Amino acid sequence: MKILINEGITQEGVVILEEKGFEVVITKVAQEQLENFINDNNIDAILIKNKTQIQQELIDACPSLKLIASGSTSMDNVDVQYAIDQGLQIVHSEEGSANAIAELIFAHLLGMVRNLHQANREMPLEGDMNFKGLQKLYGGTELKGKTLGLIGINATSIATAKIAIGLGMKVLMTDPEETEASIELEFFDGQTVQFDLNSIPFEEVIIESDFISVHLHNHDFKLGESEFNKMKDGVGIINCVKGGLIDELALVKAMEKGPVKYAALDSFENEPNPEIQLLMNPNLSLSPKIGSATNEAQQKVSIELANQITALLS
Repeated sequence: MKILINEGITQEGVVILEEKGFEVVITKVAQEQLENFINDNNIDAILIKNKTQIQQELIDACPSLKLIASGSTSMDNVDVQYAIDQGLQIVHSEEGSANAIAELIFAHLLGMVRNLHQANREMPLEGDMNFKGLQKLYGGTELKGKTLGLIGINATSIATAKIAIGLGMKVLMTDPEETEASIELEFFDGQTVQFDLNSIPFEEVIIESDFISVHLHNHDFKLGESEFNKMKDGVGIINCVKGGLIDELALVKAMEKGPVKYAALDSFENEPNPEIQLLMNPNLSLSPKIGSATNEAQQKVSIELANQITALLS
């Protein structure tokens, strides 16, 4: 059984595959050369991230393919349903990167409420001349006691809820399909605490939350002007999961006129070319799609994918 690693896997995952008898081909194949490479080398499985496109035409042209694995947090670059209809196995990892994404969400959250994204810009420019002025300008707020609304119940929102609870926040969750979430906090001394949260109506979450983080992968969902208008004054919005979940121009407008005070984006509607209105807005906390970009997450994702692949194809 031969597997092409086209976009990144750690050595831990490679070892698992090779120990199970897979021939692992690690090479970056350009999109236009992928069809010929798969067919010429009789590739059974391919592991990709978010750059490689696997759509209907490529699936039809590569009859040797039995499995598509993705190390990305979403599979927008794969025609998943068509692949399934053709009998291909689909392997995806969400658990492996969940904690990394949750920690980035709180890096943005904590930075926003203390204005670190702005202070980091201004201190090098004015820190020596206007120290006390900046000190007065960047007074903040605390997260403890505030309400975090999570739209979507899945691995990333559960990991986010764990951190929020640890900080003393109230957590609200909503999901059109999932009805509840079981959240277990593990502490350094082995103690655990269990929280069971029920999904509540979407309207309640956006009305009652002080901060809202989006976690749905549904293409039909988008947080826009009508939803912003129902939110509290001073609300904070975060998207570190998937581009297109927020109407970004409506978000900028809601920051200028209210009610949105804080906003953080790691995922964008137009990747890898975010709108200039976002990039030039000093009130936004921005990062370049780094949610799962930690050494630990890449190792966990690789191991998770390798184990799933071997279970399905061995």
